[in-house]
Amino acid sequence: MNVRLARAEDLIGMQASNLQNLPENYTMRFWIYHLMSWPQLSYVAEDHKGRIVGYVLSKIDEPDEDNPEGETHGHVNSISVLREYRRLGIARKMMLLSQDAMEKIYGAAYCSLHVRKSNKAAIALYKETLGFEVAKVEKKYYGDGEDALYMRLYFDPEENQNS
Repeated sequence: MNVRLARAEDLIGMQASNLQNLPENYTMRFWIYHLMSWPQLSYVAEDHKGRIVGYVLSKIDEPDEDNPEGETHGHVNSISVLREYRRLGIARKMMLLSQDAMEKIYGAAYCSLHVRKSNKAAIALYKETLGFEVAKVEKKYYGDGEDALYMRLYFDPEENQNS
């Protein structure tokens, strides 16, 4: 299994993985915008034939006029691994690579994400394997009315100074 930075030619495979696995789907314009704006944050996993079997799509949120006191942080918009490739550590590896880039390249203080309240496997990955904590519950966040857990993982500022 090869995990590497996503490239423009991967977008169709990434979108196909999203459409196959997740109910939240995005336009190609959304995918292109993320890949062009934050090229160091999104990763793909490909099988021995070069087929995209997973991806993580991430971005950076910076303080702005609506949130002047906020911290620069990374946000995982979407992550997916095809069913037959799950439980191999692919999602963990892609998340760690994306998080590392958020912190080291963009100086992000933390990584955030939303996850369906019913998605027990993903919640276990985020909490138990990666160390995320639930910051709040966002009621009816998803289009079908399901609540989302808004989760965060703060990066270690001392580790950032030592690297």
